[in-house]
Amino acid sequence: MLKVVEAFSGIGSQRQALKNINAEFEIVATMEWDINAVYAYDIIHHGQQDKAATNRCKKDIIEELMALGVSSDGKKLASAHSLNYYSLKALDSILFAFKRNNNLGSITNVSSDLLPNNIDILTYSFPCQNLSACGAWHKYMTGIDKIHKNQSNMIWEIKRILNEFKETNKKLPKFLLMENVKNITYKINKVNFDEWQNYLTELGYVNSIWTLDALRFGIPQHRKRTFMISVLCENGLQREILNHHLKGLSMETDLPLNLMDFLRTDYSNQIYRNEAEASNPNNTKSRQKIYEENDKLLDGCTYTKTITTKQDRHPNSGVINYKGKKLGKASFRFLTPRECFLLMGFDEKDYDFLLKNNIEAKKGQKLLTIEKLHKLIGNSIVVNVLEAIFKQIIRINNDFFTGF
Repeated sequence: MLKVVEAFSGIGSQRQALKNINAEFEIVATMEWDINAVYAYDIIHHGQQDKAATNRCKKDIIEELMALGVSSDGKKLASAHSLNYYSLKALDSILFAFKRNNNLGSITNVSSDLLPNNIDILTYSFPCQNLSACGAWHKYMTGIDKIHKNQSNMIWEIKRILNEFKETNKKLPKFLLMENVKNITYKINKVNFDEWQNYLTELGYVNSIWTLDALRFGIPQHRKRTFMISVLCENGLQREILNHHLKGLSMETDLPLNLMDFLRTDYSNQIYRNEAEASNPNNTKSRQKIYEENDKLLDGCTYTKTITTKQDRHPNSGVINYKGKKLGKASFRFLTPRECFLLMGFDEKDYDFLLKNNIEAKKGQKLLTIEKLHKLIGNSIVVNVLEAIFKQIIRINNDFFTGF
């Protein structure tokens, strides 16, 4: 039974991948501060929240959430004042999700003593804002340099926690799995990324870096992400054998791709039609530019560009020709959140279940709006790629650590 900790857990792509390959595992802890992601994770992986009505007051729930260091937008800490706008029922459901997910909240509040012993896998998909091409476009591509106080610097919180493991003689996780944008390997980030790798090597880890494209894993989305598997191995001879083994790993597959299997253009289905209309923008000059400069997915495209946190933007993942029935609407639409979930490897039934359990956060407003759904899935990891990686980790575990 693999004991797994998901740092920056999002909506649980790692957990989904482990389920899909029928791995024997237990998620012993998660770390995530975005209340929207935490709630979505809970519904997708634990099902409906069947619980008695709370007898606690709003003030007490808010205090408990604040102690976890939560965020309502994934960018900054939420204030008690902002959380007070949420309904009592919504706040109670969010706090329930934290507890059912074994979620310790913001990683900045997590110390090693809160984590269990004998962790097999620690995954860390820290924020990419300050590493991504989008970050460069908006002039805040500062990377993981520790002199900058930015979201991508959360990687150094992992170092803090691992240092605490060493200081307290607590056994380090057997495997570490990093995921982020491929820019982390670029020259501009080389000094800092080398520092990170050297630190792990000093701890006794053997590192193996892979930049993988979802196109090679049965998903018609051109999405390259960099992964690093770090394996704890302090025996010299075993390290040499393991290092050779890691270099020989082959992850990519040649599964058939069919983009139309992932798009929902059957508008006789009222659900799909409603979602298409909600993704059909007003016919403005800026939207026309988006249409002109991005791929038309129904015109011979075999895959989409990278799914990002927002579709109403340039560049985006691609557009779909669509004639809205209302005057003033554009002749195209963006990808719907449903389509984006499918293009990230999640099941449609899970997406439907999430919508069915989408609670009202404020009067007349659901917790998970279209914009938030796009953001959650854009920040996620392609499940199919993780499946291949976890299969290799399990293989290494069986070959090198069984009996040690």
